[in-house]
Amino acid sequence: MNTPPLLIGTGGGVFRLGDEAGRELPDRVISALALREGTAWSLLDGRELWRQERGGGWELVAATEGRKATCVLPGSSGVFVGTDEAHLLRLRGKTLEPVESFEQIEGRKEWFTPWGGPPATRSLTEGPTGTLFANIHVGGVARSTDGGKSWRATMNIGADVHQVLAHPGDASIVLAAAAIGLGISNDGGERWTFRRAGLHATYQRAVAVSGSRVLVSSSRSERGRQAAVYRLDLGKRPHFEKCERGLPTWFSDNVDTYCLAAQGDDAVIGDANGSLYLSRDGGESWVLLERDLPRIRCVAFA
Repeated sequence: MNTPPLLIGTGGGVFRLGDEAGRELPDRVISALALREGTAWSLLDGRELWRQERGGGWELVAATEGRKATCVLPGSSGVFVGTDEAHLLRLRGKTLEPVESFEQIEGRKEWFTPWGGPPATRSLTEGPTGTLFANIHVGGVARSTDGGKSWRATMNIGADVHQVLAHPGDASIVLAAAAIGLGISNDGGERWTFRRAGLHATYQRAVAVSGSRVLVSSSRSERGRQAAVYRLDLGKRPHFEKCERGLPTWFSDNVDTYCLAAQGDDAVIGDANGSLYLSRDGGESWVLLERDLPRIRCVAFA
């Protein structure tokens, strides 16, 4: 099986697979990875934003100045970085500046975490028409239709969302991996319903779109008991099917946010034990690509 170009962010640097396999940024903790138009973006140690132009080396772009960075989105209206305490930064030159409109979202005072700490901006995504979505943990999903100038809450925060994902080919569909199942919006984030049929448990951390299918990770709790990956065909069967061929019966821990990614019919899973699995048929079957990598923290198609 040929390996598509992949970037694997770990606790010990970036591993590149495919035609140009190698290790980059060794001994650095890769908090997040994202790509846009051939340029790769990475968060290192939760503090620094780095960039790699196609064919070039990595370079430091900006630092978060004391805030722990959690996610990065290079979008059509700029590069955004989410941080702890539920803030959002935008890259201006070589500086990451706070997005003031994000601080004014209605209901912000109700955001929380189950353990009593401050909430965080956990994931970011952009739809085909430029609509931005931010997942706050725990604070639901916020949406901006004007490039980040204004934001509005779209979901009950009790859903406990861990990743929001705009469908890459259909601007009307938005997905949310939540503690109560998979959230699906068919109207661009205005209204949400949750699907659970076929799951052994509803707690979800990650979501990806592979061809006509949605892939999600589910487990019994935040501790990752009996974790598995499922597939759902939005246009056909209304229930989830467990991905089994080539995968362990259960993962030992949650397949975390950004550790499940897809591009076309290709999909990849990175687990907490440093194992990497690839599917080239939308999740029907999988092969083990790598094992004993440092703890995998994020995966992306290059």
